[in-house]
Amino acid sequence: MAQAEYVQESLAGLDPAVGGVDPALPLYATTFVVVDLETTGGAPDGGGITEIGAVKVRGGEQLGVLATLVNPGQPIPPFITVLTGITQAMLLPAPPIEQVLPSFLEFIADAVLVAHNAPYDVGFLKAACAKHGYRWPNLRVLDTAALARRLLTRDEVPNRKLGTLAAYFRTAVQPTHRALDDAKATVDVLHGLIARLGGHRVDTVGDAIEFARAVTPTQRRKRHLAEGLPKVPGVYIFRAADDRPLYVGTSGDIATRVRSYFTAGEKRARISEMLAAAERVEAVECAHALEAEVRELRLIAAHAPPYNRRSKYPERMVWLKLTDGPYPRLSVVRDISPTDAAYLGPFTSRRAAELAAAGFHDAVPLRQCTHRLSLRTVTPACALAELGRCPAPCEHRITPEEYDHRAAAPFRTATTSDPQVVVDALLARIDVLSRDQRYEEAAVVRSRLAALLRATVRMQRLTALSGIAELAAARPAAHGGWELALVRHGRLAGAGVSPPGVHPRPTLATIRATAETVPAGHGPVPAATAEESERILSWLERPETRLVEMSSGWSSPVGGAARFRDLLAKAEGAASRQLSTERS
Repeated sequence: MAQAEYVQESLAGLDPAVGGVDPALPLYATTFVVVDLETTGGAPDGGGITEIGAVKVRGGEQLGVLATLVNPGQPIPPFITVLTGITQAMLLPAPPIEQVLPSFLEFIADAVLVAHNAPYDVGFLKAACAKHGYRWPNLRVLDTAALARRLLTRDEVPNRKLGTLAAYFRTAVQPTHRALDDAKATVDVLHGLIARLGGHRVDTVGDAIEFARAVTPTQRRKRHLAEGLPKVPGVYIFRAADDRPLYVGTSGDIATRVRSYFTAGEKRARISEMLAAAERVEAVECAHALEAEVRELRLIAAHAPPYNRRSKYPERMVWLKLTDGPYPRLSVVRDISPTDAAYLGPFTSRRAAELAAAGFHDAVPLRQCTHRLSLRTVTPACALAELGRCPAPCEHRITPEEYDHRAAAPFRTATTSDPQVVVDALLARIDVLSRDQRYEEAAVVRSRLAALLRATVRMQRLTALSGIAELAAARPAAHGGWELALVRHGRLAGAGVSPPGVHPRPTLATIRATAETVPAGHGPVPAATAEESERILSWLERPETRLVEMSSGWSSPVGGAARFRDLLAKAEGAASRQLSTERS
């Protein structure tokens, strides 16, 4: 039978879920357990281990040794006996791996695991734990072979085999293909490599693990930009030599997030280009995550950093407005004024606004021509009138009152309260097209319905929030106390955190006294961008958030667009499945 091919797994990196040692711990204070296995040579299937050797060291001092033969429960291939000198007779009295694992797992607890070609050894150990019901502690792992590939050139060593490195570093014990000897040789190799790391400004265990991984020369050269940053929520700004913002981001831990840009996990081409141009990183500390998110949005809007893709150019938002006059029509505009009474938005693009407009045109007889119509002068009708798609107000076939009732009023009602009439008309059209097996046309109408509902639901939610002159809310902080936010007309006007064990009222009073003054305005987002107000809404709608004070009631229409959220989700899901099918 052909042997199953062994596929190396990725090793534990700096994921917060990984147990064991803090990645910020200095190398000289880190406890390492250097391990080596001898096996029967097969794939890691839970068995096959014939010998374990492990040496525990810290600060150059040996703290303990664990060494044992292991009965693999299967014959040893002759070539393994020739290579290691381990015979079948030596292994017969040895304990099986399930009896060795408890002592071994206790020995490696709270340490960084080190091995030469670590994925192989760790793969066997994890498979054995899984087979015999032991939980693998998921420790951080340092691979001396990978570290040597980063630190030593071909001029220094022809390859990165353990024997070659042991000779180069003149280890006290030479590798012999026996577990304990190879582990002791790996200890000296590890110490030799750590001495080299100092010249690369790598002095913590986390930096050493990342250094061993495949980071680019630019990431390695610019790693110092992540030094000295605070481990608090806030915004970070990568700046060029001329102090121009290149990229703006946010995190609950600025230092950890910025450090991740210089690890092997960061593979985005545009970020690599940004790092090459960056000269410093600026940190803006914030009270909590909501303030950080809002500040990020405002900085991106103000500076339009070239390497940010989202949240730029909020001024490019457009609106769908019902024009003035006896026979109004829908028009895509950049801004709305206090005199505009019927509108929908804002939309992120003109295409999105036109898609919603097409939905209204499918549902109600709004004229689509751009002529300025007069009650006295007749204008020739277009083809839409002949097709029955327009009541021809240009030829005065319909009175202004009837046109308002049939065409304009449904738009006003849909945007401010109940879109039932429009939704029913579009669903009926979809049914007719589906019965006639005109599925592609039905899908087009469905996408228009989704665009229309998405916009109305969004605007009504934003309008409900921005109509409140002042709203104070609190959310339990992760380490005690309360995260506080003061919102005025949909804009974050102040933020803070009350200390644990202290009543939050004094902190809230201080926030209110120093908060931004936000005047009332027109429309669903009079004082902030739609994205900022939506971030605030998301924070307020969390189950753990408490409303403390409000200047007025917070409500949405009983028969409003929000009751069609399930329909919107179905329409968007169907469109997503259709797109996936077309791509495949």
